[in-house]
Amino acid sequence: MNVYYQIRSSQLDRSIKGLKEHFHKSSSSSGVPYSPAIPNKRKDTPTKKPVKRPGHEHDFRVKHLSEALNDKHRPLAGRDDMLDVETDAYIHCVSAFVKLAQSEYQLLADIIPEHHQKKTFDSLIQDALDGLMLEGENIVSAARKAIVRHDFSTVLTVFPILRHLKQTKPEFDQVLQGTAASTKNKLPGLITSMETIGAKALEDFADNIKNDPDKEYNMPKDGTVHELTSNAILFLQQLLDFQETAGAMLASQVLGDTYNIPLDPRETSSSATSYSSEFSKRLLSTYICKVLGNLQLNLLSKSKVYEDPALSAIFLHNNYNYILKSLEKSELIQLVAVTQKTAERSYREHIEQQIQTYQRSWLKVTDYIAEKNLPVFQPGVKLRDKERQIIKERFKGFNDGLEELCKIQKAWAIPDTEQRDRIRQAQKTIVKETYGAFLQKFGSVPFTKNPEKYIKYGVEQVGDMIDRLFDTSA
Repeated sequence: MNVYYQIRSSQLDRSIKGLKEHFHKSSSSSGVPYSPAIPNKRKDTPTKKPVKRPGHEHDFRVKHLSEALNDKHRPLAGRDDMLDVETDAYIHCVSAFVKLAQSEYQLLADIIPEHHQKKTFDSLIQDALDGLMLEGENIVSAARKAIVRHDFSTVLTVFPILRHLKQTKPEFDQVLQGTAASTKNKLPGLITSMETIGAKALEDFADNIKNDPDKEYNMPKDGTVHELTSNAILFLQQLLDFQETAGAMLASQVLGDTYNIPLDPRETSSSATSYSSEFSKRLLSTYICKVLGNLQLNLLSKSKVYEDPALSAIFLHNNYNYILKSLEKSELIQLVAVTQKTAERSYREHIEQQIQTYQRSWLKVTDYIAEKNLPVFQPGVKLRDKERQIIKERFKGFNDGLEELCKIQKAWAIPDTEQRDRIRQAQKTIVKETYGAFLQKFGSVPFTKNPEKYIKYGVEQVGDMIDRLFDTSA
């Protein structure tokens, strides 16, 4: 029996290592890893047919995360590709272990006397199982180091693996039925470690969004969407693929912390983490709302870096608009609505508020020519010097203000074309109406010998100038 289990044990171990090598070889020969875990969106990569997964066919989708919040740590080229291969190879090896262990048990049942079968089987699978568990713990410790570096894209590799371990667990338990308690507890222990590290990553990510330090040097000069915003949204969209897994990570912490319930590893992985999908969903929704809340606070404090309140408003408008559009384009908005019914409305209100703040920047231009600030004089009565001077000042003030604002605001950006057109249109209407009325009233009044010096623009010309705002190419 000793000879038997040693020979079969090394065979089992060799099969799994062989599978892993096959993965690495096939990925390096194509130059880019094929991974059923990650649909490759890169244009320059050859696409391959999906590898048949040993065991069940599951849909493992991990959208490729481009270094979400890599916090000044630029990854080495190809690092993410390697992660994809490692993740996928590990998932396949876990499935392969279950299948191979099942066939080893069938083989052994025909050869080894019945009362020795379970013990022999237990010994036979130890090496391969320990190898898998060790690799799993290495993944956990790599994730732990990544959290310290604020490199959250690496931590995301834990999610597809954890989901697979939980999906495979019933089969695992069945295969290990007659083995010792220490053998049976290995997988639940690894699942608990992964849930703990995943929950820590989620918590640290939320804190990182709140305390992202870059203010001065990393602010977009044109007021466009901040990198922090796009990274945060990208990370939250990633979580959509792992809603149950992420919800269970949060639940394992909440139950452990809030109610001070010590969770047994065997409990956590099976009965405890299937709490209720409703409970998990609410936790995930609360978490997403917390990240968005932190992001909003950080953006507000970043916006104060701009000296021009109008640019500050354009910056906040762009970021809020980007967040709202991204939420609506993915299922994130439904998840947010689980705990915050009015989130969508509140973003719309914030966006409108910023547009109004921006529009105030034009008051100093239109105030020069506004009805309320103009001199009243009798038609047909000759203008006094003082009145002529006031009209000249009004034209000059309007012209200078218009030119200055158009020059400054041309360099600002509003990436969303719909919003950009809407803001320009609204501004154009206000300015053209005010200027049109002013021009009608004073354009033909003899307030100067050189009218072309003061009446520099026609109403349509003013509209054309405003049409070129937020467009550096204009």
